[in-house]
Amino acid sequence: TVAPNPEAFHEFKDSRCALAWSVHAVRDELRKQLVPTTKYTMDQLRQGFIDTLKQRSLRTAMIEIALIDGVNDSIREADELAAFVDEITAQVPGCNIICNLIPYNDIGGGGTASSFRKPSMERVMEFRKRLQELGVYAAVRGTRGDDESAACGQLVTSRKQKKEELGAAV
Repeated sequence: TVAPNPEAFHEFKDSRCALAWSVHAVRDELRKQLVPTTKYTMDQLRQGFIDTLKQRSLRTAMIEIALIDGVNDSIREADELAAFVDEITAQVPGCNIICNLIPYNDIGGGGTASSFRKPSMERVMEFRKRLQELGVYAAVRGTRGDDESAACGQLVTSRKQKKEELGAAV
């Protein structure tokens, strides 16, 4: 989830699965740019996440970040993410956080996302290395289906584009 509000995490307090939170950026200005529907600060959302983790027996959680070339893939963002994660682990005894780094899937189309690009694997690995230097476990999640335009976000975009093409042809 991208966490629409701090209370959204509480719905999963009794769940027996690991929580996964798609943060994409921890600096409020940048996150607002990437998740324009967000209405809460990252501090508020993190507190809701922490409160929920404290109530759970399974305290393993994943922080997901779709890395976008030149947008949220710099060492600055890695440092900010590490500090963000450190605050969670400091407040939740026995908590294990795994940061999943997901290279952005280029979905084409228009709007803001049309300027987003997948970062180089070198850049992704530098981000991961920095997190690990700061004591944060990070894994690079492989993308699936992008070679067939079937990766996350691509199917809906291609359907929308086909509808637009059909509408223009009539």
